[in-house]
Amino acid sequence: MGSWKQLSPSEIHHLDLGLAYGLTDVGTVRESNQDNFFIAPELGLVVVADGMGGHEAGEIASADAITLLHSFIRAAQSEREGKQQAAPDDATIPAFHASAFDPVQADPDATWTDATMRAMITLHDAVEFANERMYQTNMANDQADGAGMGTTLTGMWQVAQDGPVFIFHIGDSRLYCFRHGRLNQLTRDQTLYQQALEAGMQEPLPARNLLLQALGPAPLIKPDLQTQAVAPGDVYLLCSDGLYGNSPPEAIAAILARVRDDNLPACCAELVDIAKRDGSRDNITAVLVRCRD
Repeated sequence: MGSWKQLSPSEIHHLDLGLAYGLTDVGTVRESNQDNFFIAPELGLVVVADGMGGHEAGEIASADAITLLHSFIRAAQSEREGKQQAAPDDATIPAFHASAFDPVQADPDATWTDATMRAMITLHDAVEFANERMYQTNMANDQADGAGMGTTLTGMWQVAQDGPVFIFHIGDSRLYCFRHGRLNQLTRDQTLYQQALEAGMQEPLPARNLLLQALGPAPLIKPDLQTQAVAPGDVYLLCSDGLYGNSPPEAIAAILARVRDDNLPACCAELVDIAKRDGSRDNITAVLVRCRD
């Protein structure tokens, strides 16, 4: 499968938040897997990405975006904690100048604490950093604006034990929360299709996979950022569109209702299998996080 390499193993990962497990599958149609996922227990970071731009370009884009984001957050965390550790990429923070973060737009009711604001600024800057580096790579490869490799990027980050999770999102991968028997989609698809639905447009609607923005093809992006209070027993699902595109929410919810600490791998496998059964023609990735009771 070319240069593709799964960034995190499909095994149980122990986070302060709870247990996490991920699975990615090439699917029934495509020859290569352009999805990837990453679980970093030491940071409380969980990410999925769905690459695009052609066979190997998509594979590289999803892995690069996750790696760049992780490097930035790890360096920022080390800096805050006063650790004298070299950043994985020696040009991570010092050479990067992020755009100004607008707290009024992000937190119009001024409810965030100083710690929450710092975490949100770090996430904002980390996503911009990943985009800038990927955009520079596209320019170096003579790609025009809006072309070249790109990727979605959706994830959650718990900075402090027992604190909220911080959610970041670009594209049309999704983050769901299953709580008290209800499935809630926490992210909004950044697609022309979703935009058309919200505008009340009639048929024919745009294709579902036309993204409004992705990491890499353009110099400027605007990630969706939010916080989520965690409740005991919460189940979070991070997934690519290959998982949810053909399967009804009720089928996904029925699987998440059965998630326990001892069956995360089986539930992930069932989510992938149901996507295949329902006719998914894309790569399929599912990452489950079950919070402690």
